[in-house]
Amino acid sequence: MAAAVGAVAGVLLGLYMKAVQQLTGETVYTLLLNVDYIPLLNELALSELGEFALHLVVSALVGIGLALFFRSVRWSAVRQTYAVIAISLLIGLVLFPTTLLADRTPSIGSGAAWTWWLVGHAVYGWVLGELLGLLKRTRSY
Repeated sequence: MAAAVGAVAGVLLGLYMKAVQQLTGETVYTLLLNVDYIPLLNELALSELGEFALHLVVSALVGIGLALFFRSVRWSAVRQTYAVIAISLLIGLVLFPTTLLADRTPSIGSGAAWTWWLVGHAVYGWVLGELLGLLKRTRSY
């Protein structure tokens, strides 16, 4: 179930980033799906659907990893959600600079892109944290 909630949160993040890109022109969705800097993957001619599937695999793995961690701690649901938001923001902060490794992604100096990117990751963290909390309460992971 943790993989499923990770994937659900990943779908929501993807939809958010795609909407932002279409409405503002900031290429944050392109950055989300970007694999230009990953050896072997950058040699594949992936469609948007293929890149999105890779994003969902990563998101599912994040869900599994966090669920395993939260099994071992006795945190309240609120504390757990805040932790997932913080972790998601950290992931966003670490990944945004990969824009330097690609041509199709936002400028590293784009404040608007940084803002949209980090807001998206915070919302992703909130959704994932809440869903993992629900799983924990129902003992589904």
